[in-house]
Amino acid sequence: MAQSTPDESPASDIYHEHPRTETQPLIERGQLYPSPLPKVQLGVLCFLRMLDPMSFTQIFPYVNQFMSDLGVAKDPSQIGFYSGLESSFAVFQLLSIYPWGLLSDNIGRRPVVLWGVASLAIVTILFGLSPNFTTVIIARALAGAFSGNVAVIPSMLCEITDSSNQYFAFSFFGFWWPLGAIMGPSIGGFLSRPATKHPTYFDYTFFKRFPYFLPCFTVSLFSVVGFFLAFFLLQETLDQQPNEATQSGKTYGTSGMLQRPPLKPRKSSSLRQLMSVPMIRALCASGCALSFFSTAFDVVFVLFCYSPISEGGLAFSISQIGFALAISGAIAALLQVVFMPTILRRVDPAVMYHFCMKLWPCVFLALPFLNIVARRGVAIGDSERYSFWFLWGGIALTLSVARVAFLAYSVNMLLIKAYSPDPASLGSTTALVQFSICFSRAFSPALASAAFTLTSTSPFLGGYTWALLMVLLSGTSCLFSRKIVEHRYSS
Repeated sequence: MAQSTPDESPASDIYHEHPRTETQPLIERGQLYPSPLPKVQLGVLCFLRMLDPMSFTQIFPYVNQFMSDLGVAKDPSQIGFYSGLESSFAVFQLLSIYPWGLLSDNIGRRPVVLWGVASLAIVTILFGLSPNFTTVIIARALAGAFSGNVAVIPSMLCEITDSSNQYFAFSFFGFWWPLGAIMGPSIGGFLSRPATKHPTYFDYTFFKRFPYFLPCFTVSLFSVVGFFLAFFLLQETLDQQPNEATQSGKTYGTSGMLQRPPLKPRKSSSLRQLMSVPMIRALCASGCALSFFSTAFDVVFVLFCYSPISEGGLAFSISQIGFALAISGAIAALLQVVFMPTILRRVDPAVMYHFCMKLWPCVFLALPFLNIVARRGVAIGDSERYSFWFLWGGIALTLSVARVAFLAYSVNMLLIKAYSPDPASLGSTTALVQFSICFSRAFSPALASAAFTLTSTSPFLGGYTWALLMVLLSGTSCLFSRKIVEHRYSS
């Protein structure tokens, strides 16, 4: 490898040893032994990854009751409208993602992360102390804005890994988002209204006046811990990407990364320049589709389980729905941590990504067949035994396929790293793709639930029109991921 100049550290050789074309990946295979992972850095990033879904989801169990307590609606049927308005979190996060990513490309990742985590801790407490609906809106909007650095943390992961160790790192990292999404509602449900639920410990005037402060305070404590972990342990990664290898065969792990002198700052690509890259456009389009269908499945699956069998569902109780979701979580953890690193070492990420996207039509197509199995069980009067062996087997199979499809999120991050135009634009590239993901996530639940509700009781196509729509749309969206594969092998 060429000798680095005083203006360039060895970390930059991977980008500047050979002229890069628009389609040349930033990462390549070929290193026999994996570089040592910076375990402390990875651990801090995983913890920070968990904070955003915790903050977003911890209000779900009590938000409707909170709106009712604030007296924002005279008619209880309007509560859902106001609790929907409260989701300004997602809107402001969407608007702030790209600016945060662009800022991190210019001033560094670490200050952006520290500022976002500290601010998130403050505004989360503000939400718990909100005396009126206006304060609720402001608090959640600020929380969403400060969570816009959600794209910066994956950028740091890209910069502390190389092609020899990234498969385990990205798989392990991907596990922490769903973990945060599980912990958030658990905290919100258990700790809300503590003076009523746990009077032995919380029978105080303060908790009666602010019944939703405790879950907000608890989630805020996680952000405080994350801030101090990041402040003392997290190192700046911008322009300090780990080297793939040297002529002597030395690999760079944690110590090598932290000891390199900083490079001269490079200018990040503009939005127009990023969108002119075909691979970036394909990643944005496929990421938007992935987010839409994965979110739609999460929403529709719960509705499907809850709805009566005669209306196209499974008529499950809350405990049965919880059991099904627990199965889904266990499958996700097993796939993400145990199997995915091995698969990615043997399969090209672009091929893996396209394969995951092609599974979504199969997932949605399977749901009507589960309803048919449930109808058959009721019709023959053997619902208990029949459902156990066939229905639950079908549910387990469907959820397994769905969780394989969900692996596309982690592969998406790998592809962003591979096809970012240059290291100086990694933050803005990640933010741009994350913007497309959050954009579809903002309206997917409403559209998916409306499609299910409006068509499941219709005699047309047996009430399965919603499934047909999802199959056709998800099948069409595979064209975006197919372009990634074609571009990968044509370059």
